[in-house]
Amino acid sequence: METVSTNRSFAGTQGVYSHASAETGTEMTFAVYVPDQEKGAKLPVVWYLSGLTCTHANVMEKGEYRRAASELGLIIVAPDTSPRGEGVPDDEAYDMGQGAGFYVDATEEPWAKHFRMRSYLEKELPALIAKEFPADMEKQAIFGHSMGGHGALTIALRNPDRYKSVSAFAPIVSPLNCPWGEKALGGYLGSDQQTWREYDTCALIEDGARVADILVDQGTSDNFLEEQLKPQLLAEACDKAGIKLSLNMREGYDHSYYFISTFMEGHLRWHAERLGAR
Repeated sequence: METVSTNRSFAGTQGVYSHASAETGTEMTFAVYVPDQEKGAKLPVVWYLSGLTCTHANVMEKGEYRRAASELGLIIVAPDTSPRGEGVPDDEAYDMGQGAGFYVDATEEPWAKHFRMRSYLEKELPALIAKEFPADMEKQAIFGHSMGGHGALTIALRNPDRYKSVSAFAPIVSPLNCPWGEKALGGYLGSDQQTWREYDTCALIEDGARVADILVDQGTSDNFLEEQLKPQLLAEACDKAGIKLSLNMREGYDHSYYFISTFMEGHLRWHAERLGAR
């Protein structure tokens, strides 16, 4: 692991790091915020997954999470959204290729070699975080925005014993039922939609996956609300499965980090309560 940069912020350290990933076959960059702690202490870890076109830097620069994370004693990890670099396949559109990994392990060419974000986030990066940072890996939570909300929800549902809590801002709740998902999952996984189900929150719930509860904030003025996000599908799936869903429709808010930063502290406090943080 190489240190790209570190900055003091709210009695903690905001770092950016890189490493050679065996899963993606590329150099991967990620951000980690670590509050100050007593020597030998380990802190709960909260993962934040970003949306289409984003890198680690979007939430780091615009998410406004450090004050609350420092107060609550939470390590915040913000990975990139896809592999990048020379030789990594890409697409002219923003919703496929670099910046649009959709948190899947691709099986189709030309994506299969590098686009392994599921394994990177479920296996490789957690092992690195556990090794290099004062992280209590018995206390993990995960959340994200848009495509990252999709990633957070699906990862939590596939790994219910690992994460104490999961939440999302304006998540893509059913890639099987929206243009973004149909394009990305079709491209990365092929035409058999049965293989898509493990990457669809609503399908996972329908197929028996469970978490205790879910927090979602969604802006009513989000341009993607009706065509791409469809939170009502998640509400229906949770209701049928008996999963407690706190779905907050925020009047007048859009899809941007103005929206995310407004409700960031609330999400961190929600996770801290379930993690038993300070």
